[in-house]
Order: sequence, then structure tokens, then C-alpha cells
Amino acid sequence: MSQLLPIPLSVFIITKNEADRISEVIKAVKPIADEILVIDSGSEDDTCKVAQEMGATVIFNQWNGYGAQKIFGENQCRNKWILNIDADEEVSAELASEIQQLFAQGKIEDFCGFRVRIVNKFRFEKKPNKWAYYYNQLRLYNKDLAGFKNSTVHDSVELKNQQNEAKIGQLNGIIYHQSFRSFEHWIEKINSYSSMQAKDSLKKGKNVSSLKISLVPLFAFLKAYVVRRYFIYGFDGLIYSSLFAFSRFVKAIKTREIFKENSQK
Repeated sequence: MSQLLPIPLSVFIITKNEADRISEVIKAVKPIADEILVIDSGSEDDTCKVAQEMGATVIFNQWNGYGAQKIFGENQCRNKWILNIDADEEVSAELASEIQQLFAQGKIEDFCGFRVRIVNKFRFEKKPNKWAYYYNQLRLYNKDLAGFKNSTVHDSVELKNQQNEAKIGQLNGIIYHQSFRSFEHWIEKINSYSSMQAKDSLKKGKNVSSLKISLVPLFAFLKAYVVRRYFIYGFDGLIYSSLFAFSRFVKAIKTREIFKENSQK
């Protein structure tokens, strides 16, 4: 692999209490990005110190939801081309090289952005399983032509002109996504995220029926085990699928609860 050189690319990462893994995230993009920003919402550990030691610029911004935090981050970037990653995501060496080549060959300006496969990597895995589930997202983009939508829960990049859909490319390299550090961490995330989802459902007027609450654990388990291919992990796959189902169940009952509370006001 040829030596990677910095290109006019800004990478921004939103963080809170990520001291144990932010260094590897920054290390993976440092060879190509000439600007790395960490948008921190009030870490109580050494996240900011570690990020600065790795050469990133740290900016504090009060948390107002995922979409708002991502919009703030992209507005701080000096380059028009942005790569957004989360603190639990690591750019593969192949992807870094591919992005560098796009800039070197001048092909980058033929596009509005590029989708990247975000591949699940579970704890104790050095690399994702060959058959691991992934989702495909617009992550490398020209901020003049695309940007994050302002959503409390969902953070996704959208084109500013939908007619430019044909100018979205697909990258071959991947991003490793390790969502949780431990089962304790996973359960904490379920509790926190489901509360935000319930509030978002209330704001949108989307309540859930008793029937849906009764059925959601079963269908969520099957979705995880079959569609997301968690069966490839053996017994661990049963655990992962159960936690996935639990997360959907908790979201549903919290949504029902918050609607009942609101109706009594």
C-alpha cells in the first residue's frame, strides 16, 4: 500500500466519555485528513485530553440531540469535503487508501458524496465476521451539496437537492462499527436511547398499540437473528438477538408510558 498523505478533508467525531477508544478512531483517519475535529458534549473522563494528544481539535458544544450535534460539527469544518464517523467507528486501512486515491486522481469532484458500508464488529473480534450485518450510509460528502438533518434521534446525511442522487458514489472500503464495550454498556445505551426515541415518538404523535407491544419482542428477535444474521455468532448471536429484541420492547413500553403521562396533563 502506498504512503497516505493528508488531503483537504475534514473528519468530525461527536463524543462523550470515549477516552478508552477515541485514540484508535483518530489514528485511523490521521494519515489522510488535514483536519480532525472532536465535538464533545461534556466528557467527564480524559476524552478531550486524549483527542488533543492525538492531534485533533476539540470543541465543546452542549448536547441538543444527534442531528443538532452533527449539524454543529459539520459547520465547524473548514473543508467542503467531510467524512463523518462516530466514536465507536474505525475507518479501515482500505477505505482510507481509497479516499486518498479519489482526491489524488481528481475524481472526487464528480460526485456529491459517497456511501460507505458500516459493518458490525462485536467485542473480542479483531475484524468483522465475513458475513457480518452492515448498513450503507452517506458518510463522505460535499457539505455544499449535502448535510445532516435536524433530528433529535436519527442522524443521517441528506442531499440538499434530491436530483443529485445519481451523483452519489459507493466506496468499497468499510468502517468497523463496535457499538458496545460490554453487555453493561449495551444495556445502558438501550435505556438512554429508548428514552430519546419515546420522546421523539411523542413529538411526532406516534403512539404504540398493546398488540404491537406484545409482538415486537418476537419480531425484533427474528429480525436480529435472521435478517441481521446474528446466527453466525453461535450462542453469542442468541444473546445479541435477545438484547436487540429487548431494546425494541423497552422503546415501545416507554412510548406508551410517555403518551399516558401526557394525556393526564
